[in-house]
Amino acid sequence: MSASPCLVLEGIHKHWGDFRALDGIDLTIARGEFVCFLGPSGCGKTTLLRIIAGLETQSAGRLVQEGRDISRLPPVERDYGIVFQSYALFPNLTIGENVAYGLVNGGGSRQAIARRVDELLDRVGLSGSEAKYPAQMSGGQQQRVALARALATSPGLLLLDEPLSALDAIVRVRLRNEIRALQRQLGVTTIMVTHDQEEALSVADRIVVMNGGRIEQVGTPLEIYREPATPFVADFVGKCNRLEAVAEGGGWYRSGQLRLPARASTEPAAGTPVTLYLRPEDRRLEGLDGLDPATPGLCQGRVDAVEFLGGNCLASVRVDGLPEGSAPLLLQFSLNQMDEFGVQAGRTLRFALRTDRLRVFERAEGQAA
Repeated sequence: MSASPCLVLEGIHKHWGDFRALDGIDLTIARGEFVCFLGPSGCGKTTLLRIIAGLETQSAGRLVQEGRDISRLPPVERDYGIVFQSYALFPNLTIGENVAYGLVNGGGSRQAIARRVDELLDRVGLSGSEAKYPAQMSGGQQQRVALARALATSPGLLLLDEPLSALDAIVRVRLRNEIRALQRQLGVTTIMVTHDQEEALSVADRIVVMNGGRIEQVGTPLEIYREPATPFVADFVGKCNRLEAVAEGGGWYRSGQLRLPARASTEPAAGTPVTLYLRPEDRRLEGLDGLDPATPGLCQGRVDAVEFLGGNCLASVRVDGLPEGSAPLLLQFSLNQMDEFGVQAGRTLRFALRTDRLRVFERAEGQAA
C-alpha cells in the first residue's frame, strides 16, 4: 500500500442552523487504504461520506483528492464509485444494463462495454446473470451488482454507505469478506461507513471512530481495540469492564480493597478519581495456586451468570472487595476453559487481572462514580 495520500480532508464543518453535524474533521487517507468510519447513529459518519461524494456541501473546510481540490465540484466531476445501503439498482434494467450504466457515455464500443460487464460480474461471482432483473436476485446478489456497477468505471475511490446492514448475518459476513478480498485485488482506495464494530474490525486497515460530529480516534483495528484513546472508544468498541478507582500516585490505583498498577499516558495526581477499563479476555487463571496473595490484580468472586456465545462464553463475576454497587466483571472463556476451570453459575472463581492491559481515564468533574 502506497503512503501517497488519495484523499485529504481539512477542517470539515457541517451545520444546519445551530446544529453541528461535523465539527472540524481533519483526515488523510492513503492510496489503496480500506478505511471505516465507525460510530453510533447521528455521529456524522454518513454526512461526512456524502460530503466526500459531493451529495452534501460542507459549511467550511477543504477536500483534496489526488492533489485536486474537489471542495466545490459536483458529484459528476469527482472520481468515485458509490454503493448505497438500499442498492439503488434500476428495476427496469437488466443486471448487465445496471452494471454498464456508468460506461455507456464513456465512448467505448458495445463489445468493450460487454467485456467489462462480463469481467465485473465474474469478479463478484455473478457470471451469467446479465439478462436477469434485480427483482430476480437475492439481497446479497443485488448488493454484488451494486458493487460491480460502482467499480465499472475504475474509480480512484470507492464509497460504501452501510452496504451490508440490510442483509442477514450469515450473508453479511460472507459478503464483507468478499468485498475486502476484492478491494485487495483491485487496490482501490475504499471508505466504508458502518455502525457494526465487528465489521469494521474485520475489514479495515484503519478505523475512524466518530462521536458527536468529531473524530475520537484514528488507528488500526488492533490499536482501536487494545489502546482506546478515550472513554467513548473504550465503551463503544467491543465489551469493556469499568472499575471506578482513585489514583494513589506512583502508577497505583485503588478500587475498594483492590489495589492495581497501571500505566497512563499522563499519570493523574494522587487522589484523582479515575475509571479503569479492561477487556473481558484480559485475565489469567493458569497456575494461580502458587501465587502470593499480595499479587497485584489477584481477585476472587462468585459467578453470577454465564452467557453462551458459541465458541466463547462470558461469565459475570461479582468480585470481592470492589466498592459497593460495582457492576460484576465480565470475563471471557473458551468452552475448553469453562470445563478446565469449572466456571459455572454459583461457583467461586479465583483469577488475576492483566494489569498491563488496564487503560486509565480521569473522571470528568461531576461524573458519577
